Amino acid sequence: MTQQEDSGLHTVPVMALITDFGLTDIYVGVMKGVILSISPDTRLIDLTHEIQPQNVRQGAFALYSAYAYMPTKTVFLGVVDPGVGSARKPIAIETNHGVFVGPDNGLFTYVLKHVKVRRAVVLQNQKYLRRQISSTFHGRDIFSAAAAHIAAGVPVEALGPALSQPASLPAPRFEVRDKVIDGEILYIDHFGNLVTSIGALQWGADDMLLVTPFFDPHSIPEMKSIRPEACAVQFYDRVIEPLCLHYAAVPPGELLTLINSAGQVEIAVNQGNAAQYLGAEVGDPVTLRIA
Repeated sequence: MTQQEDSGLHTVPVMALITDFGLTDIYVGVMKGVILSISPDTRLIDLTHEIQPQNVRQGAFALYSAYAYMPTKTVFLGVVDPGVGSARKPIAIETNHGVFVGPDNGLFTYVLKHVKVRRAVVLQNQKYLRRQISSTFHGRDIFSAAAAHIAAGVPVEALGPALSQPASLPAPRFEVRDKVIDGEILYIDHFGNLVTSIGALQWGADDMLLVTPFFDPHSIPEMKSIRPEACAVQFYDRVIEPLCLHYAAVPPGELLTLINSAGQVEIAVNQGNAAQYLGAEVGDPVTLRIA
């Protein structure tokens, strides 16, 4: 191994994409073509292109759920952009866990609570954008081009003037009271599982539950001495108990609640669809009760 290889100077750039474009149309493929035309060595990771159309908060939560599993120098390209062509700014944010490129509409809100921001810029330097910019496809003409140049080694500060404060979304509901944590349904996944804003939670020694609000990791965690069988989740007038360890803890077709792989309280149906079963929607209230 040469000294250059050992120093990591030859690391292949990685870019992770998340959009609401779906895969029926050509949009994602065109974006990848722009990226690889500028930075042909970049490895592309599709986080998802199935964010609900125009649902910025869903995109923000999905990005938060995935970013920590990417290499630390990843360029994250996010396009969930209902305001495309409007006055909202195109931005890039450099952090200690990669660079985030996309619209300034709150898409990066939850991630930015967990990383250290080094600099943020507005994407204005025409040198690093496509020559002709459509008012309806900034994903191709601004974000993909800028992200590709960053992946190819262009410093973030070269892409435009500094941005003082990125836009942010309101925090999801998360209220801790004595033996009660109130939250809401934040996300419904492909299986119809209801992912809530109650988390992140981790089991510790002696059945102690460590609770850290995922959108405010710097808050002081609260320790609650509980047993899984002493927990129940309330969804409107339905109470689901106990807190299970896995989906197969109940027979197929039955409701259950558990702490998922991201540390969030989740409502599910074993081999079924909880969203359909309960008629649930994003934003519906959920309560974790501790006996």
